[in-house]
This record gives sequence, structure tokens and C-alpha cells, in this order.
Amino acid sequence: MEHITLYFREGSSDKIYQAGIQPKDGGFVVHFAYGRRGSALTTGTKTQSPVDYPKAKSIFDKLVREKTAKGYTPGESGTPYQHTDKAQQATDILPQLLNPIEQEEAVSLVCDPQWVMQEKFDGRRLLIRCNDQGTDGINRSGLIVSLPQSVSKTVEALNSQLILDGECVGEKFIAFDLLELDGTDLRSQPYRVRLVALNNIVPAGGDCICTAATTILTETKKAMLEKLKSSKAEGVVFKRLDALYTPGRPASGGPSLKLKFYETASFLVSQINEQRSVSLALLRDAQPVPAGNVTIPPNHAVPSQGDIVEVRYLYAFPESGCVYQPVYLGRRDDIQRTDCTTGQLKFKAAA
Repeated sequence: MEHITLYFREGSSDKIYQAGIQPKDGGFVVHFAYGRRGSALTTGTKTQSPVDYPKAKSIFDKLVREKTAKGYTPGESGTPYQHTDKAQQATDILPQLLNPIEQEEAVSLVCDPQWVMQEKFDGRRLLIRCNDQGTDGINRSGLIVSLPQSVSKTVEALNSQLILDGECVGEKFIAFDLLELDGTDLRSQPYRVRLVALNNIVPAGGDCICTAATTILTETKKAMLEKLKSSKAEGVVFKRLDALYTPGRPASGGPSLKLKFYETASFLVSQINEQRSVSLALLRDAQPVPAGNVTIPPNHAVPSQGDIVEVRYLYAFPESGCVYQPVYLGRRDDIQRTDCTTGQLKFKAAA
């Protein structure tokens, strides 16, 4: 295997590009991964089928030359992503999704010993399945996606067949649930049982994989809540200890709830504007309606028309449906178009 990691920094731009040659089926393939440093990388291949080594080396060297000509340089060692030929295959494994709550409801859950609290991470929801057929990442739509190789190897080193649920933040996986372990389906067990099993198998302070810090006592929940608010974290999650694991999102309420310290929503890109700006739209009764514009920062590629993107905002105006102070967070390939509705929005309170 031959691999290189290149970095590009200029102003607020901080990007990473990885390329590698790997043996496959008697030949060689060239894979690549790219994106903003600290985020989940987009992966792909330059060889749809194996080629001989001289051809693979030529493709690899050309990639490196092109990137270095654009200002990329070798630097600190990075974590290569595992490319998978099973990408986008359906698994029928879906995560349990959270419903949002307001501050008032969170106050009561902080004082309720039947609910534990965890930090809500600003990453990408991901399940990891490890069995005799290999190790796969699974996104919130149930499709197989690539994993950082360091995460994949660390999971395999646990020497168990399992399904983990968690969040991928950059090149680190933070586990907060365990769905299967060595042939036993734990979804029908209460969360307190799954949580103990998870903590028995995943290290709390691992470099590539760790568990989410969890607290149950009122005083420690209060302290964690204030600390996360002051550090401008994304939010917190509350989970009921006696709850079973049910895939999907309840129509309302449910055993897994989230309190976000700022608002985010998934939008459709309706138009590409000048000066690195795009127009946003949301669906109302299945029809797209305007939702404002957002500027694409230099460390992100400008998305294409029709893409789904994640945007943080302060609030939305009820008169126009446009968002105020939008901040672009990135493309989403694990969100369905039908989920990009005006029902996501939190509107400005009336004066």
C-alpha cells in the first residue's frame, strides 16, 4: 500500500487531500479522500477496476502533482479513509432519531433520574457494523459509507461482532449505544442495559473510538449543561433509561430528545449565485419555497443546484420564511429531499 496526505491552508481555508494505492484482485486501485480538516471526508476511486502497478502509480503520481501545483503540501500524518466497494448499499439498519425539545422541558429532565444526559456532538450520525464479512459504516439512511481506517481497525481490535451507534466527529467515533453484540440483539433491552454493555466493550478515553460522557445525577447534569453552553457546544441529548431501541423518529416526544443551543436545518440549493453564495429553499406541501441565501466559506466547495446542505441560523422570519444570520455547515448526503421541509424552522417570536 502507498499513501500520501496533503494539506492546504490559506486564510480560513483548511483542507486535506488523501490518495493511496491498494492491491485488489491481483491488480491495484487508486482511492482518494478530500474535505475540510476535522470533518468527515468524501471518498472516491480513480480506477473503477484493478489495473497493473505501473498504471496505478502513474494515476497516483498525477494526482499528487495536480494537488501540489495548487498549493497542497505534505505535512503531519493524517488518517486515511477506508474505501468500500459496498458504498451506498442498503442495510435495512436504521438509527433511532431524536425529537427536539425547548429549554423548559429540558429543565424537568435534568431533575428526573429516569433520564440520562449526554453531549450532542457536531458531527455526522453513523452506525458501525463489524462481523465476519468486514467492518462497515452505515449512515442515517441505512446506506453503507466509508470509515476512517483508524476507526475501522480499532473496532476490529475489539474482537467482537457488534453494531455501534454514535457520531463521527472528524476522524474520531463517539459511541453512545450498542445494538448488537456477538449474536445477541440488544434493541429489546432497556437503555441502561445497553449502556452498561457499551461501556464494558468500548474504552471511555480512546483516541479513535470512545464513549459519550453520560450523567444521571441532577447536580452533574446541571453542571454539564452550563459547561457545554459556555463552551458553545451544539447541545445536549436526553435518553430514558428504561427505553428500548426503536428505529426512526416518533411523531412527537419519544425516549431520545435533543436540546440544541442554536438552530440548524437541512435546505435544498435552489440556485448558485455570484460571490460564493447560494439560494436556499424548503418544501411546503411538497412545493419548494424560498428560504434565503447563504455564503459558502472558502474552506468548503460550492455545492451544486439540487444538493442538500446543512445551515445554522438564529431564527426564521414568519412573514417570508427566510432564515436570519445563516452559517453554512456543509453538504448532506444522508438526508432525503422529503425531509427538507419548512416544519424544521424555528420562527422569530412575535414582538
